[in-house]
Amino acid sequence: MLCLITNREIIKNGTFKEVIEKAVAGGVDRVILREKDLIYDELLPIAQETRKITKENNASLIINRNLEVAKAVDADGFHIGFHDLITAKPDWQGLLGVSIHSLEEAVLAEKNGADYLLASHVYATDCKKGLAPRGISFIKEIKKYVNIPVIALGGIKLENVGEVLSTGVDGIAVMSAIMASESPYTAVKKFKCKMDTV
Repeated sequence: MLCLITNREIIKNGTFKEVIEKAVAGGVDRVILREKDLIYDELLPIAQETRKITKENNASLIINRNLEVAKAVDADGFHIGFHDLITAKPDWQGLLGVSIHSLEEAVLAEKNGADYLLASHVYATDCKKGLAPRGISFIKEIKKYVNIPVIALGGIKLENVGEVLSTGVDGIAVMSAIMASESPYTAVKKFKCKMDTV
């Protein structure tokens, strides 16, 4: 499974809508709409547009952190951080994803109702400057102790896709390599091709 995590701030070519359209047409399986700075009224139209694109292309849409928007667009899933899950499990009936950064969080997230885990960060990434990457051994360890799907995130590029998938991970999540690409469609096609040959 190839997941795209959105970030409108890093787009180099085209509009947000165009990038999502090209990425989904290229074969992205899941879009995680993660525009954390936007309030409900700002995020809703973007979510509605993204929902239309994903539905037309048999991809799923996950809304990050904004529960009201997730419900308003009838998203396939809702994604939150580990601490949000532990302090107040959301009133959400669909797929529930949780970001985790340790084995302990992974196990507790599963126990507390997570349907999938977003485990990061595997490699060094600009999104987490100054924080040491956890490496593929981190993913291998989590896969030993949880039964729900694990999606790897953080610094994943074409060159290291094979190494990541060798851990038995259920999917990879990418932001910069697609959102900041000159050709999101081509970028996705290359990722999918690499994933299919591993």
